[in-house]
Amino acid sequence: MVKIKAVIFDIGQTLVYYPIPLNWSELYRPAFESIAEKRKLNITENEYAHITEVLAKYNTRINPREAEVSSDTIFTEILKGTSIPTEYLDVIKNDFYSFFRNDVRIYSDAEETLKELKSKNILIGTLSDVAYGMDNLYALEDIKPLLKYIDIPFTSNDAGYRKPNGKGLEILADKMNVLTSEMIFVGDEKKDMECAKMQAPYRFL
Repeated sequence: MVKIKAVIFDIGQTLVYYPIPLNWSELYRPAFESIAEKRKLNITENEYAHITEVLAKYNTRINPREAEVSSDTIFTEILKGTSIPTEYLDVIKNDFYSFFRNDVRIYSDAEETLKELKSKNILIGTLSDVAYGMDNLYALEDIKPLLKYIDIPFTSNDAGYRKPNGKGLEILADKMNVLTSEMIFVGDEKKDMECAKMQAPYRFL
């Protein structure tokens, strides 16, 4: 029987609950209206159309991709089609991601589970696809109370690829110095299962 040495977790809807739809399309306009009000920006209808078009282009629920794209690339493209100064890039990113991270909560049994794994000397990592290139600064902030248990917090930003591409699992196995057959991957979506299967003999839960 193979001994399990590492467990890799998806983040969204696995360790953390996000009370928003997986497809953010209907919330693009409300998100930028909120930003416009907060930052006192005058965004025209043509600019809203441009913003929506760019975000839809990078919406992986509409246009799946395996190569990750950085937040700077996406939001620079957005700002270039508006009158919003490019110096606002980081501010706009922060406001946009924050809009979608309201009421985020860690599942009640997540910490207990990770603590139990650590007590058994099992390595713990994460492999999560980020939305619209969301920087790890935001993605990992949502699991901040759990980071003390996680040996390698990892996202598609770090891997350069999105699931179901298994490159992230390959990198984590190498970093943890474990065999792929000694890892379990825990996720909630079909692409998580496909990712694990593509890198057999990973185990998936």
